[in-house]
Amino acid sequence: MDTRQLAAFCAVVERESFSQAAARLGVTQPAVSQQVRALEQRVGKQLLDRSGRRVVPTEAGLRLYRGAQRLLALEEQILAGVADEEDGELRGRLEIGASTGPGANVVSLLLCEFQQLNPDVYVALSVQDTRRIVEQVAARELELGVVGAARRQRSVSFETFFRDEVVLVCPPGHRFAGRTITLDDLKQEPLIVMQAGAGVRAVIEEELRAAGLRLRDFDVHLELGLQESVKSAVVAGYGVTFISRTAIEAELAAGTLAVARVDGLEPSREIALVRSVGRAPSRVAEAFLAFSRERLPG
Repeated sequence: MDTRQLAAFCAVVERESFSQAAARLGVTQPAVSQQVRALEQRVGKQLLDRSGRRVVPTEAGLRLYRGAQRLLALEEQILAGVADEEDGELRGRLEIGASTGPGANVVSLLLCEFQQLNPDVYVALSVQDTRRIVEQVAARELELGVVGAARRQRSVSFETFFRDEVVLVCPPGHRFAGRTITLDDLKQEPLIVMQAGAGVRAVIEEELRAAGLRLRDFDVHLELGLQESVKSAVVAGYGVTFISRTAIEAELAAGTLAVARVDGLEPSREIALVRSVGRAPSRVAEAFLAFSRERLPG
């Protein structure tokens, strides 16, 4: 039911006059008359007795007036609650996904700090490969996604979140450690790769294509899922791998991994924020993004 019609009707009942009701509502008298006529047509009954000097409700109008008062009071309460929510403490739930690179360190730590500052917010982070995160955002299972490779899909949009360097890593005692090597050098060493769909793998495949090469041109016999798996294999000495630098900061500091550079390759990636097209952002999501952009490099 149109609450504007109810408000006009109640104003007429309370002021016993169409003109005074119009003045109270800040509209014209014909507008009030039109709203009341529309309401009478809607309920199929005459609601006001206009025969005397004063306008008074009929029996049906009196019953409607009592109910309308409750409904308008509830509407005012709801609107006040929404306004209080917008101006008050941040609360609610943030469903966010991230691919393994940004999810393992950058995004997870941002979320921890954000939640600590906003204790009434519940955060749920899902870490999976890029392709799966994009699918879940498109299906609106997640409100936001943070991934390492933008994959075209009509139902989602991508925007830059931050940039991430991709590096070749090896054990600290490896002959590549701390050196700049050639692509031919790399062909002589077991290269561990992540699964298809991983953002880092997509970046490396693109870099190799630009150099006229494919992964099949290298000694690839291990495809080990995502970043934690390939990192563990390299630490154990089973080969070398390309990985997000943000994913190995702790290992570099501890001396359990070392970085090598490959001449002709400058792999880096734009970490993208994924949103579902047409989905209105929640207040919690907007607050998290504003918080993150204050802390992340461009």
